[in-house]
Amino acid sequence: MTPSAASTPSVLQEAAERIRDPGNHSMVTEFILAGLTQRPDLQLPLFFLFLGIYVVTVVGNLGLITLIGLSSPLHTPMYYFLSSLSFIDLCHSSAVTPKMLVNFVTKKNTISYPGCMAQLYFFLVFAIAECHMLAAMAYDRYVAICNPLLYNVIMSYHVCFWLTMGVYILGFIGSTIHTSFMLRLFFCKINVVNHYFCDLFPLLELSCSSIYINELLVLCLSAFNILMPALTILASYIFIIASILRITSTEGRSKAFSTCSSHISAVAIFFGSAAFMYLQPSSVSSMDQGKVSSVFYTVVVPMLNPLIYSLRNKDVKYALRKILGIEQVHG
Repeated sequence: MTPSAASTPSVLQEAAERIRDPGNHSMVTEFILAGLTQRPDLQLPLFFLFLGIYVVTVVGNLGLITLIGLSSPLHTPMYYFLSSLSFIDLCHSSAVTPKMLVNFVTKKNTISYPGCMAQLYFFLVFAIAECHMLAAMAYDRYVAICNPLLYNVIMSYHVCFWLTMGVYILGFIGSTIHTSFMLRLFFCKINVVNHYFCDLFPLLELSCSSIYINELLVLCLSAFNILMPALTILASYIFIIASILRITSTEGRSKAFSTCSSHISAVAIFFGSAAFMYLQPSSVSSMDQGKVSSVFYTVVVPMLNPLIYSLRNKDVKYALRKILGIEQVHG
């Protein structure tokens, strides 16, 4: 993660250089974000709606990270990955939502060129990381259900650590490639981004230079960062379902399914909305439809994940009651 993280300042430095020397690079020094809607009567209600969602996201994900850290029974590979997912969700939402909230209550929704490139960079880091983290969690469930006797050997601390590092490294590499090629584009005069944050396709629409390579990169890297994790998850669950069907007791089947249901719910919402946005050419994709799709994977999913995993998980609920001392009252 360190080498890729070190590349972040260079990307932002190049963006700043463009501002200092617009003649050689770009005539645009700032972008105007169109936002979710142009209707003034909806701005304030949407502000409070998304403010509430963001508060729940921050409290939910920080709470889950803290709970897993404080509860020794939850110090297992499954919850190690879950705490990493909560961290990614928190950062993913924070890269987009605060700026969106500010835009709801300001007249001119502007963002500087370096600020836009920085938002794009960090949004992509955590969006890509989330895809691969969900795949790592599916592999963990596959090992737990299909190879329970070897689980502690296969999913050792070192394996979990390097899987997590791999997730972040892939996020930084993918984001650096996308942002670097975005920095090479020319933006002339038109600077209204038809979105509520600096995303790939809305920015590509504004370029007055060729975007063929950029679109090719989006499709290729999206196929790797969305389709590959999705296929890994699908393969894992094919083996998981086959293994569950061989369990004779109804209670055993129910317990096995319950450990996977939360993960399946999170995967379906995230990958469904992300695939709709990125796995088709920009000419086919409607930006207005893309905004709705983006709301799911940038705002809604980071809020839902901690709720899904806590409300549908007996271990998490028990750990929370223990931390709060509730089980002493009922016990």
